[in-house]
Amino acid sequence: MDEVLADPIHKFIQLFNRDYNVPNDLFQEPGKEFFHHIPEEINSKWFDYINQKGFFRDLPVIEGAVEAVKKLQENNEVYIVSAAMEFRNSLEDKLDWLGEHFPFIGWRNIIFCGDKIVNVDVMIDDRAKNFVGFSGRKLLFTSPHNL
Repeated sequence: MDEVLADPIHKFIQLFNRDYNVPNDLFQEPGKEFFHHIPEEINSKWFDYINQKGFFRDLPVIEGAVEAVKKLQENNEVYIVSAAMEFRNSLEDKLDWLGEHFPFIGWRNIIFCGDKIVNVDVMIDDRAKNFVGFSGRKLLFTSPHNL
């Protein structure tokens, strides 16, 4: 979900700008996590932000995501799988976010888990580590950290 449908990077940069004057146009070097571009003395603050209730509720939608999921639904059963258990406040936020932006995905097709071990034909994810043990077709979604 994150960095495929929802854009947490944009929100992180806004928060770092608000609290620490990190530029909104922060350059992200391909292949590195965004927080590697934040001054070292504050780069661990991302963990504080992500654990705040409400962090996931107002994330921007990745451009084209709604249309792409609707298109996929024309000939496929689509499930949204998110490794949300690590951030306990994310569960309600993510469910509400999906209800607002993807109301055509029913609650039975939303899976919050700790590990993305799912038995589906195709998995789209921004992190290659989530494909470990997955036997279906793997589609790596482009994100600055995996270029």
